[in-house]
Amino acid sequence: MKSLREYLAWAEEKQVAIGHFNVSDSEGFKAVTESAQELAVPVIIGVSEKERSFLGVAEIKVLVQAKKDQGEPIFLNADHTYSVEASKEAIDAHFDSVIIDGAEKPFFENVTMTKEVVNYARAKHPDMLVEGELGFIGSGSMFRDEIPEGVSEKTQTTPEDAKRFINETLVDLFAPSVGNIHGLVRSGEPKLNIQRIKDLAKVVTIPMVLHGASGNTDEEVLEAINAGIRIVHINTELRVAYKKGIEKGLSSDELAPYKFMAEGVAEMKKIVTAKLKLFNKL
Repeated sequence: MKSLREYLAWAEEKQVAIGHFNVSDSEGFKAVTESAQELAVPVIIGVSEKERSFLGVAEIKVLVQAKKDQGEPIFLNADHTYSVEASKEAIDAHFDSVIIDGAEKPFFENVTMTKEVVNYARAKHPDMLVEGELGFIGSGSMFRDEIPEGVSEKTQTTPEDAKRFINETLVDLFAPSVGNIHGLVRSGEPKLNIQRIKDLAKVVTIPMVLHGASGNTDEEVLEAINAGIRIVHINTELRVAYKKGIEKGLSSDELAPYKFMAEGVAEMKKIVTAKLKLFNKL
């Protein structure tokens, strides 16, 4: 089976993006993997630090490996990891990729911790991909009443800073701030800065990742992909769909968990399938 690096090269050639969906349990895992299998496209399972704590690092690794053993292009990412120590845990477990998120820290500190993770990954598992993030986009997949403090056009990632960051850290993947934010803003999602993505693509020679894409319109996301984005993250929309489905299931007379939880899976699959069709231009 092709590696994640090879699938990213495929995405670049096809001018599409690989979907990244966070999961917290086996129901989320089932929804994401079944949707990808039905469409015959690669997909990335994301687990943040708290999601890894809830699910178990070894447990989610086994679930993904089982799919890989069946020939499915399912990959595992340690999403938003805020310390070198937590990053090393994911590297030791041999995930496909890890995000060391120092976006809230000063540039020098972000570079220093990112370099340390890159060096550790190269020594331990050279095939693993390390993603660095530059430019704050808020944290947490939740409903928001307003745009997080510190997120503005002035704080979006510049091509100059992006080039310097990548050259100094040697990361494999790059996540910029381009008008994207984590969570859903009740008053309306800010627009993505498509021109900034195009400007970044002129100097960034590694795959770019769009975080916080929940709430952005299909048209915007497609423009971002055409401008150079190769991985798109979805989490909040999936959580909303899951809760909606679970509430529906719990309101029935069903007692078997696999029956009332199936409603949550079904609602998540609607979101995942629609997103994967969009990202892969199907």
